[in-house]
Amino acid sequence: MLNKIRHEEMTQVFSRALEQNLIQEEDTAVIFYDLSRLMARISNLIDVFPKSALHAIAAKANPLTAILKNIQPSGVGLEVASSLELRLAEKAGFSPEKIVFDSPAKTHSELEYALKRGIYLNADSFQELDRIAQLQARQLSNSVIGIRINPQVGTGHIESMSVGGEYSKFAVPLQENRQTLIDAFIKYDWLKGVHLHIGSQGCAPQLLVKGIRTVLDIVNEINDGLQRTHQNRRVESIDIGGGLPVSYHKDEPAITMQAYQQLIQASCPELFEGDFKIITEFGRYIYGNVGWAASRVEYVKPTEKINTAVIHIGADLFLRECYNPNDWHHDISLVDNEGRIKQGNEKDYAIAGPLCFGGDMLEKNIRLPKIETGDYVFIHDTGANTLSLWSRHNSRQMPKIIGYYDNGTQFEILKERESTDKLWAFWS
Repeated sequence: MLNKIRHEEMTQVFSRALEQNLIQEEDTAVIFYDLSRLMARISNLIDVFPKSALHAIAAKANPLTAILKNIQPSGVGLEVASSLELRLAEKAGFSPEKIVFDSPAKTHSELEYALKRGIYLNADSFQELDRIAQLQARQLSNSVIGIRINPQVGTGHIESMSVGGEYSKFAVPLQENRQTLIDAFIKYDWLKGVHLHIGSQGCAPQLLVKGIRTVLDIVNEINDGLQRTHQNRRVESIDIGGGLPVSYHKDEPAITMQAYQQLIQASCPELFEGDFKIITEFGRYIYGNVGWAASRVEYVKPTEKINTAVIHIGADLFLRECYNPNDWHHDISLVDNEGRIKQGNEKDYAIAGPLCFGGDMLEKNIRLPKIETGDYVFIHDTGANTLSLWSRHNSRQMPKIIGYYDNGTQFEILKERESTDKLWAFWS
């Protein structure tokens, strides 16, 4: 259940959804989530790390409230990057000590709210740390407070997703602030944690581990400084972030969570000796390979060089993919209007979305069996950072979202197709 969803499995699920009339004429596109796979991924994450670890799943990767409610009983937490994500976490039933609040732009009132609630806080800068100190002087909170450090270990191959280079808009850069960080921990007795996150998807596991090792080294220096100043305390928690890459290509292997944990333990053995509470913030790893989307083909437009299949999702759901096609990819497959796999008679196709700009293309040249109006295009591995980036361009309605268990033996409507009234309310 930890592997990618194969085309044959999607076809089986889709056919069953059609048989149960879950897909209506107005459902020109549908998003699916394999909830069995989702829970298997979470269970695997919990099993691999020490039992004391807090796994704060990144809400930004998939903030769908039905999904949040679904994962909450498993014992994981949520990493939130805005005050509204924080409120979603609370409404979904996550307790304050299992919510990790990261953001470079927390306001005074947002910090005050989080401190009063006992939310775990990661400060992004010394300036934010000073603001927290002012609030702490007024009323001491039981929140665990950490500070985000940029280990400056380098960037991955997707520049826009890399935040561990010499410069980043996030975190305190380590090279020029080593002593200042030590001094901050000596100054503030309520500062008990560190946090790092150097990027997502484009960063190799070895680079992620190098970042963890670099931050662990400064933690050891901080603890030495606290001991020298005769303070009976130490850094207690280390938030190692997320960012573990997943596979978006059919034949591309991806590192397992077990293998990643072994890399970390080999480089940072003291992290697993019981002296630190480990916090993780995986999002893409949890969600990426457990979701897929299906869109009806509305038209097929032939030309001498290439045929264009026009479908009902594009840059509205796949914002990064359409604007940065060199960095992002999704496998695509095809079924007929009854969900049967189409094979043979391959031609060159462009897969075009419905939005009013020329870049709204999922594929500009792909070989597929003959596409006809009424067929369905399946877009693979869409579970993370797609729906949460939904674009309102052209006011397209958000599609119906269906969850399922055990290859479609049980279905659950996670969200109905957006109504005209709700769309009107959004723009009002």
